[in-house]
Amino acid sequence: MMLPIGLQAGLWGLFAGAALLLGAAAGWYWRIPPRVTAGIMAFGSGVLISALAFDLMQEALLQGGFTATACGFLSGALLYTLANIAMERHGARHRKRSSQQTAETGGMAIAVGALLDGIPESVAIGLSLLGGQAVSLPMVAAIFLSNIPEGLSSAAGMQQAGHRAGFVFSMWTTIALLSGLAALAGATLFADLSPAAQAAASAIAAGGILAMLADTMLPEAFAETHNASGLITALGFLAAFALTMLG
Repeated sequence: MMLPIGLQAGLWGLFAGAALLLGAAAGWYWRIPPRVTAGIMAFGSGVLISALAFDLMQEALLQGGFTATACGFLSGALLYTLANIAMERHGARHRKRSSQQTAETGGMAIAVGALLDGIPESVAIGLSLLGGQAVSLPMVAAIFLSNIPEGLSSAAGMQQAGHRAGFVFSMWTTIALLSGLAALAGATLFADLSPAAQAAASAIAAGGILAMLADTMLPEAFAETHNASGLITALGFLAAFALTMLG
């Protein structure tokens, strides 16, 4: 029996969000070299760029036209940028980098910042299921890959800052659950909207994701991998592109 679309979206969002817990466990119990974390982040960035271009923006354009898509895209980027500036002022600027976190960095600020990063991604999973389509596997894979280094680096930094394991893992579990709820919302709240409104919603998610990549993931990846970050990002893009075109 086919599960309701909303439940499917929620489960896929929870699966992608669970990568935060996986990364947090790795960062807490093992010493993962920063270059490895940055490499995963660069690869995940390339996968996300491909997924938002071919699964979100292209579908939005076909569904709602250029105007709705462009307005939604710029709105999403602006909303994320403003929210990210606010989070930076409250201590979540380096939430993806373990080496920059200190005892003064607030665990709650990191949690809210991670949730800010994950909302457009999770909503995008739900939006990809609208119209009876199968879930976008490149989108899910991209979000899963991008969540691993976030959980890994943040958990390692929070451990250095003196936070307890119970607090850290409870925080990431909560965020994973909220990611599932955000994906469920993406598949249910927008289901009855007009094609133009659905296209705008997809584009908003795409704009937020791209702004997140430019503001957080790519700079953090470059900080450790330097000249290799471009090649690794390109490999991630090609992998997702092949999955989309050949799948």
